[in-house]
Amino acid sequence: MGRYTDYEREILSKIVVIGAGVGGLAVAARLAAQGHSVTLIEQAPVVGGKLGVEHVDGFVFDTGPSLLTLPQVLEDLFTAIGGPPMADDLPVRQLEIACRYTFPDGVVLDLPGDPREIPGALDSALGPGRGAQWSSFMERAERIWDATLTPFLQSPIDLRTMLRLSRRLRDLTTIAPWKSLRGLGTSYLSDPRLRMLLDRYATYTGSDPRRAPAALASVPYAEQAFGSWYIDGGLGRIASVLLSRAQALGVEVRLDTRVSEILTDATGVRGVQLSDGSVVDADFVVANADAQQVFNDLLTPDQPGARSAARRLRRTTRSLSGFVLLLALDNPPGDQPHHHVLFAEDYDDEFDAVFGRKGRARPVPRPTIYVSAPSDPAITPDDQTGAWFVLVNAPPHDPAEGVDWDAPGLREHYADQVLDLMAARGLDVSDRIRHRVIISPADLERRTLTPGGSIYGTSSNGALAAFLRPSNRSPVPGLYLVGGSSHPGGGLPLVMMSAKIVADMIGAAG
Repeated sequence: MGRYTDYEREILSKIVVIGAGVGGLAVAARLAAQGHSVTLIEQAPVVGGKLGVEHVDGFVFDTGPSLLTLPQVLEDLFTAIGGPPMADDLPVRQLEIACRYTFPDGVVLDLPGDPREIPGALDSALGPGRGAQWSSFMERAERIWDATLTPFLQSPIDLRTMLRLSRRLRDLTTIAPWKSLRGLGTSYLSDPRLRMLLDRYATYTGSDPRRAPAALASVPYAEQAFGSWYIDGGLGRIASVLLSRAQALGVEVRLDTRVSEILTDATGVRGVQLSDGSVVDADFVVANADAQQVFNDLLTPDQPGARSAARRLRRTTRSLSGFVLLLALDNPPGDQPHHHVLFAEDYDDEFDAVFGRKGRARPVPRPTIYVSAPSDPAITPDDQTGAWFVLVNAPPHDPAEGVDWDAPGLREHYADQVLDLMAARGLDVSDRIRHRVIISPADLERRTLTPGGSIYGTSSNGALAAFLRPSNRSPVPGLYLVGGSSHPGGGLPLVMMSAKIVADMIGAAG
């Protein structure tokens, strides 16, 4: 379809979508394309949610995801909503080097974007036989991906899903729900650096690899099998393009507007009340907000469904958060790849600190450091500068029982510590910094209304974590959840999958 149709369509239902993150934008566009009347309400003055963008003196920074995986999921979204092809507005390019890894022993691995080249690169960097070990593990990961894609990632999570999975003995044996990601990896990978490489993928869901389920092996499989991609101008452009497409489909967008309550009656939802006291009526409400905020703050305490959902959430572990540095650099190192991970000397100590084991949660003294350094003239004022995004895992903001990231001087001291650690690991840019912006977990909480700044809502810690994550159909009739804190989880592809699940359910109900 090259153009939107302009004929009048019968309105099926009135729908309010709370939150204009990628999940909210995607579900709003899908529902409007189905013929529903959609109002999208966002508390911030801009769209994007955790897919944020920061402009600093001619530099453009993605403050959320900086890597696009499973681009076919984004393509499917644009196909479903119609209009010009995705490539017209969001051309994607595959990275030749998916990521550079610097290990504690000083060994450097450039992991190729082409999966066929990965075994050879592992043998060259880590020693003969490492490629075969990783390939053997990836074969198991592929079987896990195949077993979980349709019945789990692309479908609502409910009792029928659990029963269906439990009856398929072969799939259950493949997924091994009784094993952790690290436990599964240990049975295939003898080199501690390969196990460290695998552990990192647990952080994609804000989790601890020692407790995250073996099913998360599907994450490195998907990244390596389908490639690592980038959008020139930054991934934040996804949100702005989706906004334009949604508006072209007739979605009414209200920015800088806060929902104070989801209104219900004996039959279910009936709309939302805004902070100015006005009411927007709706047949369905879709919340692209943290599930904890939805059930604890946006629904009244006497709503039985909200009480039961809030109790369930209390049984989960919040995901990790992140401490971010945005570095505007003069004359950045010329050989820096798009993504670079500088591993911690003691990964277990990092996870203990972030999740509050062996004491209270605390900033990690020597964390793993993730650097995104896109080679993209669209995000810098000239070709002699760089816009670097630096991230370390961090405990959520929790002044009462964990870390108070607003404590005087903590942000600045920790930022200096991270830069010193980068230098010690061979990536010293301290004398090249023109501007430095710090985003702490407390800042993330304020920006996204996510409790503690927990990036993924709840973690995947524990064998039942996926089933404790809020389902897309809430216990309150007519209320649906979309986004990283609900099924199937966080990250751009899964958030867009959740949008499709919700749109399909409402389409069937309405």
